[in-house]
Amino acid sequence: MQKLLLAVDRLSTRLGQLCAWAIVGLTLLIGWEVFNRYLLSNPHPWVMDASNMLYGLLFMMAGAYTLSKNGHVRGDVLYGFFEPRTQAFFDLILYLLFFVGGVVALVYAGWDFFQVSYAQGERSSIAADGPPIYPFKAVIPIAGALLLLQGIVEIIRCLICLKTGEWPSREQDVEEVDIDKLKAMVHAEDMPDAPTSAKKVGA
Repeated sequence: MQKLLLAVDRLSTRLGQLCAWAIVGLTLLIGWEVFNRYLLSNPHPWVMDASNMLYGLLFMMAGAYTLSKNGHVRGDVLYGFFEPRTQAFFDLILYLLFFVGGVVALVYAGWDFFQVSYAQGERSSIAADGPPIYPFKAVIPIAGALLLLQGIVEIIRCLICLKTGEWPSREQDVEEVDIDKLKAMVHAEDMPDAPTSAKKVGA
């Protein structure tokens, strides 16, 4: 079971890392448009839509990646004081009450948006030579399906934690600074000086 959970983590991680390159494309596109607009006086109206699509791709595909890293916002001030089983209990309730239904609705509506857009051959309305919109709308159900898959993995993790009292391991990537680890590191660095300080006080 753990291998399956980590395999889904890796899928979410790799796709998230791949789609993160959209920020490079977005940066180059905006830089190119600024050059054309202000130096060549030749702006392209469709660039606004294209940049919105690249940003949307980046934002939506980050959902499953962030969930796989346990990085979504929660009430950490209280949550961090709970025992793992209590954390898992609340997480499970919230996943079942809000997450599953919401993401299923996202996939369903996103697929409908894509089908209508594809059937119409929808393109940017800003300019006649604007980019097609239906490939971007296809990202909505795809991102939703990946998020739902990762959510199922997190629900399984909650059930395992309720049974064992410990959270299962997960795929590691970059992570935020852990305040507790930072405090422990600072405390460890201060420890060798403690006996010296004590001697000085005693003297």
